[in-house]
Amino acid sequence: MTSVRESEYENVFYVEQEGREHFATKNLAPGISVYGERLVKFGGVEYRIWDPFRSKLCASLIKKVKAMPIKKGTYVLYLGASTGTTVSHVSDIIENGIVFGVEVSARVARELIDRVAKYRKNVIPIVTDARYPQNYRVVFRKVDVVYSDIAQPDATEITLLNVRTYLKPGGYLMLVVKARSIDPFLDAKEIVKREEQKVRDAGLEVIDTLYLDPFDKEHGMVVAKLP
Repeated sequence: MTSVRESEYENVFYVEQEGREHFATKNLAPGISVYGERLVKFGGVEYRIWDPFRSKLCASLIKKVKAMPIKKGTYVLYLGASTGTTVSHVSDIIENGIVFGVEVSARVARELIDRVAKYRKNVIPIVTDARYPQNYRVVFRKVDVVYSDIAQPDATEITLLNVRTYLKPGGYLMLVVKARSIDPFLDAKEIVKREEQKVRDAGLEVIDTLYLDPFDKEHGMVVAKLP
């Protein structure tokens, strides 16, 4: 038996099946599965089961992140869009908002286009290096959220450059800290604390810092707000 109820996060739902509850989003492209996720129909609506082992955003929701600024109508600059696993769920949540997905690899970006953007008008792929935000010619306004999931030693610095360029006052940063991409030897929690301090030093108010184990054992999430 299947049941669906609203979660504490806007446009994110709990789908219960066989006694287990999962986060899910309403499928903005009915019938299309992006990464092999289960599609569940209930009350005439199709939902996509959100896998926290494939999405750090989903993992942060399960870990009860204190702020979830991505909601209906939100404009999101997503750095490190990859093939679109999390981007597709962001697309579901924002509905009439827009997610600008920046991905440096042309090969990976083709999958993002074929699997996600092809079916979703609110996803705009940007195939370029996030180090050069001045090259994002299609970003036509300041965004509500900068979401960053970059695997680079200077990922936080790259992200903060994008924040200074595109995040509106009062907007939010959601920074995924990939510890092993930054330092292969230092304790992961120490790396997360260090990157969190960089965000503070840049003048943002840190709202929450999470460690994403057991879903991603050496990853963290820093959520901050631009004054």
